[in-house]
Amino acid sequence: MTDPYTGMVVDVHHAGQRGTGSYPATLARALNSHFTADALAIISQWPGYTPTPLLVLSGMAADAGVGSVLYKHEASRFGLGSFKALGGGYAVFRLLAQRIEEETGHVPQVADLLAGCYRDITRKVTVTCATDGNHGRSVAWGASLFGCNSVIFVHGTVTRQRAEEIARLGARIVRDPGNYDDAVRAANAAGEVNGWLVVSDTSYEGYMTVPLDVMRGYGVLLHETLAQLGNRQPTHVFLQGGVGGFAAAIISGLWEHYGENCPRIIIVEPENAACLLLSARNGRPSVVSGLHDTIMAGLACGEPSLVAWPYVEGAVSNYLAIPDEAVRVAIRQLAQGRGQPPVIAGESGAAGLAGFLVAATDAPVRQTLGLDGRSCVLLIGTEGATDVQMWESITGRRLEQPT
Repeated sequence: MTDPYTGMVVDVHHAGQRGTGSYPATLARALNSHFTADALAIISQWPGYTPTPLLVLSGMAADAGVGSVLYKHEASRFGLGSFKALGGGYAVFRLLAQRIEEETGHVPQVADLLAGCYRDITRKVTVTCATDGNHGRSVAWGASLFGCNSVIFVHGTVTRQRAEEIARLGARIVRDPGNYDDAVRAANAAGEVNGWLVVSDTSYEGYMTVPLDVMRGYGVLLHETLAQLGNRQPTHVFLQGGVGGFAAAIISGLWEHYGENCPRIIIVEPENAACLLLSARNGRPSVVSGLHDTIMAGLACGEPSLVAWPYVEGAVSNYLAIPDEAVRVAIRQLAQGRGQPPVIAGESGAAGLAGFLVAATDAPVRQTLGLDGRSCVLLIGTEGATDVQMWESITGRRLEQPT
């Protein structure tokens, strides 16, 4: 059988084996297990919270010639289909709790906010952000859950279905004709003019605190994963890039937990939006211009998050920029099941897997990454089929009949 990844070209950058020492105190001050525990204490009280599963993809491992492939499957997260609910929702909660404490002098309990006890305060608050789809959905969901308003900016290539899913949660949608980074600037400007609270998952000069809360919410995912791993220790972790916030949250938890035995971490990005790869080559945060046209909507980002970059730079050993077709193949392979139940993954959700599979079939890249028959590969399936039409067009299947 012809390997579907044969002939695909990936852009690879080798940054050396990073993260081989203990977790630096300079990084731990902002992201550590204590912040994760605080986030978990809040998030675990939200209706519908349950840890998402860690799947064992035996067929994928056999095909790729590695020891095991473990896949943290985020499709069921709070019914939103994405890990993003952990970050956006948590940041909205933190902002509202701060506003309530300022006005009342009391720290609100989660149950009281959920019950609408502070609705006279929260209904006067509007949160806003830019999104490729999932972050905006999580912010709108958090606003609906805790009783405030939301205005979400989407850029020119966000699909109609993704925008409609956000609107169904009560958000007002504003479409910006530019790329994701243009939408970030538009949301920030509108927030300043209207007095809205910006809940961005990326950071820039003068705006660091809220993105850190978003990342601390993401840390709950890694907390669950470490518990599910038990005695199994990954040798390789392939993480989706984007602005770097998700990767930094996972990196911080891995580095703190494993220390000098931290797994090899590889960043995977779309070839048209590889801002972390470019930054690694340049040795500083760097911008990829253009519209970043890719089906990996959640990774269509041209500017790294400034607060996330030190974690990425300090721990990532390799960067891969992959074509869209690699993700289409990975989504189809997951849907086929390979001797086990099918896995429904979205385009950004399957990107880490796609990067691993391309690397595993390219002999020089495989050697560079040190992949072999003993490797234990950890992947984060960050989303399910958050754009159903896209998933069905890629797989040729109806979502209601995934097998």
